[in-house]
Amino acid sequence: MSMPSRVVLRESKDALMLTYSDGQEYTLPAEYLRVYSPSAEVRGHGEGNETLQFGKRLVTINALEKAGNYALQIVFSDGHDSGIYSWDYLQALAEGYEDRWATYLEKLHNAGLSRDIDSQVIKLM
Repeated sequence: MSMPSRVVLRESKDALMLTYSDGQEYTLPAEYLRVYSPSAEVRGHGEGNETLQFGKRLVTINALEKAGNYALQIVFSDGHDSGIYSWDYLQALAEGYEDRWATYLEKLHNAGLSRDIDSQVIKLM
């Protein structure tokens, strides 16, 4: 199991910091955790059924709850609270942050959506 030795919610509530016993440290922004929520609402029920999340730039983490010995449940400021983040999934998110974030930004751009709630992107030829 890839359980971190320490989990800290930044005072600003905009990021989760994970420290592992081997010395690895990761900072995962709340927005990143929210758009990659493992919930069925976000991931759907199978490959290709995902719902692209947008307008989450300012989302914060309201609460963290341990789910047994295997996961965290994160409660976000937009009311989302149904994702159970296993330790393995959190580690995968941490280790794959750069690629996953770039993929997310590309998907947003291609869909004409924005990280901001009140923005709309218009593609010009």
